[in-house]
Amino acid sequence: MPQLPDTTEVVIVGAGPTGLALAASLLDRGKDVLLLDKAAEGTNTSRAAVVHARTLEVLEPLQVTGELVGRGVIVPTFTVRDRDRILMKVDFGGLPTAHPYTLMVPQSTTEEVLLRRLRALGGDVHRGREVTAVTGDAEGVTVRLADGATVRARHAVGADGMHSVVREQVGIGFTGDAYPQSFVLADVHLEWDLPDDEVQLFFSPKGLVVVAPLPGGRHRVVATVDDAPEHPDAADVRDLLVARGPRSVPARVGDVAWSSRFRVHHRLADHYRAGRIFLAGDAAHVHSPAGGQGMNTGIQDAVDLARRLADGTEDGYEDARRPVAAGVVAMTDRMTRAATAGGPAARAVRNTLLTVAGHNAAVRRNLAMRLSELALDR
Repeated sequence: MPQLPDTTEVVIVGAGPTGLALAASLLDRGKDVLLLDKAAEGTNTSRAAVVHARTLEVLEPLQVTGELVGRGVIVPTFTVRDRDRILMKVDFGGLPTAHPYTLMVPQSTTEEVLLRRLRALGGDVHRGREVTAVTGDAEGVTVRLADGATVRARHAVGADGMHSVVREQVGIGFTGDAYPQSFVLADVHLEWDLPDDEVQLFFSPKGLVVVAPLPGGRHRVVATVDDAPEHPDAADVRDLLVARGPRSVPARVGDVAWSSRFRVHHRLADHYRAGRIFLAGDAAHVHSPAGGQGMNTGIQDAVDLARRLADGTEDGYEDARRPVAAGVVAMTDRMTRAATAGGPAARAVRNTLLTVAGHNAAVRRNLAMRLSELALDR
C-alpha cells in the first residue's frame, strides 16, 4: 500500500460518484487532492442508475458526458400508470438542454468513467484507507486513519455516505426519519410489449413498482415491500410484476443480474459545513429513490463545491446547495407517500389528481424540469 502524503490541499473521504466527481473537478482546476476510501475496491453494482440532464451538463467540463451517454440508454419519457391505465406521461424531449432525456446507466459504469478521468488528470483513489478522526482548526484540517497515519489539509470533504464518519466527527445533525417499507431493487432480463424507451411507474393496491431499461437488454425493477427478501430472485420479481404491473401485458422475467433489499431514509444535514470541513452527497442528504435524484444531487454538490474551493467562494456552498437538497427531499417524500397511498379512497383521489394534472402541459413541463433538475438554473 503506497504511503500517503503528509499534506495536501483537499482530503476527500469517500470514493463513490460524489467523491470521484469532486476529486476530478478539483484536479481539473489545478488543486492538489487526496481521495480516500475504506473499501478495498469500487462498486460493481448498479444501485444508482439514473443520470439526469442537469448532471450531464455539469459533467461536460470534465469531458465524461459523451462517454456516459454512449454507454447508457436514452429514455425520453416518464410514464405513471395505475396498472394498465395511463395517468400521466412526462416528456423530457422539449427541455432547454442538449440532453432532453433521462439517461439510464449503472452506477458502476458512472464510477468507472469518472475514475478513468480522475487518473487521466493525475489522481487516483487510495483504497483500504479508513478514516477514524477529522479535526479542524483555524489553519486547516487533520485527518487520522485507522492505521495511525495522519494527513494535514487545507480543507476536508465528507463524501462518505449516509453513515458519514466525517459528519459524525464534526457533530453535524442529520435530521429526518426512515420509511416503514423496505425497497426491492433488481436488475433483470425482462421481455414484455410495453415501450423500452420509457421509465414506467406502476401504482396498484399492492404497492408501487418502477421498471426502467438498462444497457444490455436488462431492466431495473424497484418496488416497495413490507418485508422484502434480502436477495430477490426471478420468481420474486415476476410475482411483483404480476401483482402490480400491467394485467394486459404479461412480463417474461429471465435471470437476475443483481438484486438487493434496502431501507430508505429521508434526512438532511443541519449544516453543510463546519469550519474547513464540508459535506457532499449522501453524507449531506438522503431520500427516497422516487425520481432518481440521489446520485445526481450529490454529483452536482461536488462540481459546485470544487468550483468554490478553487476560486475562494466556499462560504456560499451551503446557501447554494442545501436548499436544493431540501427541495429534493420534500418532492421525493411527496412522491413516495402518494405512491404508497393506502386505502381505495386515497388511491382514487390520487389517480384523479394525476390524470387531471397529466392533461396540463404546464404541469407536465414543470415536473420534467424538476425531475431533470434543470429547474435549478432556469
